[in-house]
Amino acid sequence: MQKRSNILVTGGAGFIGSNYINTFVPENKYNFINLDKLTYAGDLDNIEVANAQNYTFVEGDICDKELLKQLFQKYEFIQVIHFAAESHVDNSITNPAAFIDTNITGTFNLLHEAYQMWMEGPHQLKKEFKDVKFLHVSTDEVYGTLGSTGLFKETTAYAPNSPYSASKASSDFLVRSYFHTYAMPVITTNCSNNYGPHQHDEKLIPTIIRKAIQKEQIPIYGDGQNIRDWLYVYDHCQGIQLAIEKGSFGETYNIGGRNERNNLYIADAICTLLDELSPRDDEKSYKDQIKFVSDRPGHDFRYAIDATKIEQELGWTADENFESGIRKTIEWYLKKYNV
Repeated sequence: MQKRSNILVTGGAGFIGSNYINTFVPENKYNFINLDKLTYAGDLDNIEVANAQNYTFVEGDICDKELLKQLFQKYEFIQVIHFAAESHVDNSITNPAAFIDTNITGTFNLLHEAYQMWMEGPHQLKKEFKDVKFLHVSTDEVYGTLGSTGLFKETTAYAPNSPYSASKASSDFLVRSYFHTYAMPVITTNCSNNYGPHQHDEKLIPTIIRKAIQKEQIPIYGDGQNIRDWLYVYDHCQGIQLAIEKGSFGETYNIGGRNERNNLYIADAICTLLDELSPRDDEKSYKDQIKFVSDRPGHDFRYAIDATKIEQELGWTADENFESGIRKTIEWYLKKYNV
């Protein structure tokens, strides 16, 4: 039997990373090594394939250069799929230093360790690493904010507005530089807002669901009119895999669900489904729990992605619209909370 090659997944105990691992480990094509620091956003309970023979977990930090060196030497990775990032905007406002360390320095450490393992020098891949790939998972927030019209394209100028998005923009530029300077085989994906199973409780959709069933106030920033393009996490994972398998090196692919919804619509839709799936004892609507709270500083008004490039060049399509995906998501969280 041919020996399976090894893939490094960083941040694989987090929301999107764990869904990627849960989706592709069962295909049994590669050995997956999941490197995760297990901060507040990482949870081993997210991993549904922990006992698989082709899955290994390593607790560690991408800022630990010595650990990265040891892992690359031990496993000789042929792919790096880089999810690991500090990603909660509110946290970046109160503690920006952590975002600089992980998202910028950590990404640099990964890039340079891969470069040293895979390449003799600029434009010179080692023969034994001729098929390697480095995929960097980023966000649409690097593009800044949109008005009421327009879409983010891969050619849109970067204009980050929070310490989080600025740190992700910096990491994107580092990845780009390793392609243009060294011809390292890198690909970047920029996604819209994800939702689905295993998302951290602090995020908007899990917060709405959790607060609703706990009979607490459901907080909505400002007037609830901020708009996001919502992408079901499994659709995102399929897009990432297509980018790895078919994407061109040095390219960026925007992955978006074409599901623009404002925050108040999101809250209303979730409450309507909860009224159906798990009605309140007093027969009132969960919508009665919605409360508007002070907007956060620098809150971008609208994000929306033009996914034409990945659709046309790689054949990606989203299977879920928001209404189908949110029903699946709510059903998953109701099981999680034993409701």
